[in-house]
Amino acid sequence: MKVALITRTTLYSTPGGDTIQIQQTASQLKALGIDADVLPADAEIDYERYDLLHFFNITRPADILQHQRASGKPSVISTILVDYSEFDRKHRPGLSGIIFNLLPADSIEYLKAIARFVRKKDKLNSVDYLWKGQRRSMHEVLSKAALILPNSHSEYRRIVKKYGTNMPHMIVPNGINPELFVDNGSPKDENLVLCVARIEGLKNQLNLIRALNNTRFRLLIIGAHSANQLAYYEACRREAAANVQFIDHIPQQELLAYYQRAKVHVLPSWFETTGLSSLEAAAMGCNLVITDKGDTRDYFSDDAWYCDPQSTQSIYDNIVAASRQPYRQRLRQYLLENCTWQQAARITLNAYQTILSS
Repeated sequence: MKVALITRTTLYSTPGGDTIQIQQTASQLKALGIDADVLPADAEIDYERYDLLHFFNITRPADILQHQRASGKPSVISTILVDYSEFDRKHRPGLSGIIFNLLPADSIEYLKAIARFVRKKDKLNSVDYLWKGQRRSMHEVLSKAALILPNSHSEYRRIVKKYGTNMPHMIVPNGINPELFVDNGSPKDENLVLCVARIEGLKNQLNLIRALNNTRFRLLIIGAHSANQLAYYEACRREAAANVQFIDHIPQQELLAYYQRAKVHVLPSWFETTGLSSLEAAAMGCNLVITDKGDTRDYFSDDAWYCDPQSTQSIYDNIVAASRQPYRQRLRQYLLENCTWQQAARITLNAYQTILSS
């Protein structure tokens, strides 16, 4: 079986959680004997070489429309449905924030896609997206997919609620590599707090900095800044006190030492489908402080501390609480049993086989 994994063109220039998800999916599929190629959406693809197309990021339908139409091949979509609307409407600065506050979520995503194209920050891979718009385009790509692969039951329920269709689906949880993220049991620094994420408004590092500035905690923010949000990154650097340190994007292997030492990992985002760094940190024995917005409870249940991203006091209080509590071993056991990339690949392969046999 040969599969094309088709991704956003900025997958490597602006790495995010989906970068890891796609790389690990391809790697583990190859371990199962599948010939899996990772291709950018702007590539000229010889569709006849592939049995099936696998798309990622349903919020970027312009990356999908043309390939679905031209290929004549069955397709699946790893939806990764992130809801940016609360941040865009209530917390995005400047004129764009004022405009976005007047618009529905799909219209906001449409304007953002066009702006990236006009500013040459991204490519518009399906010209018909211009007149179809975001919502109609998403309906079209969903209707043409043979199967969708959300990361949680919560995400699937959001898709059904937003787009009004019960689609064939399989839940493919995000994962960790259990051979890489091994907790060696060394002592934790109760004052060391990590935030591993791309630096951008959605991830809410600015409120995290405000919550921990000049406290007993040492905050390490690890990740590259979003190419489209340089002003946000600069604001974070300006506001950071001496106890806050920034480290650029580093490979997963190099993250291990930081995860091993930190007592707490925090993602106070305005929305998370999962938060891959939260999974990795939990596997390495970190207590988690995570947003209460999104699909996070499907993964972490009662074994994390949930904060209100709008409240710096909520962020601080939950970090203090997490720093004082022992690690909950049952969370690591749950992740090893349910959330590994090997398991995700097996479910994905099952989805492929289901489609191709029907």
